[in-house]
Amino acid sequence: MLDLATLGKLIAQHRSTQRLTQAELARRARIGRSTLDALENGRLAELGFGKIARILSALGLTLKLGEANRGRPTLEDLLSETDDQA
Repeated sequence: MLDLATLGKLIAQHRSTQRLTQAELARRARIGRSTLDALENGRLAELGFGKIARILSALGLTLKLGEANRGRPTLEDLLSETDDQA
């Protein structure tokens, strides 16, 4: 299960890869820079879905829901790994 702290780290990585500052991403996502900073550094206990969706959208990302697989890879996961290695 993806927790908010892990999501924040992933957002920080994608932001950095895209060479965006926190201020730039916060402006694009229409959230406060301090909120983004707290998210990226694991200091938020919770954050509304609307804000998360706007952050992800500003980075060109989407949130995908799936059934919990109890740690076992799905066929889609395995195929994706094969594609990534090719």
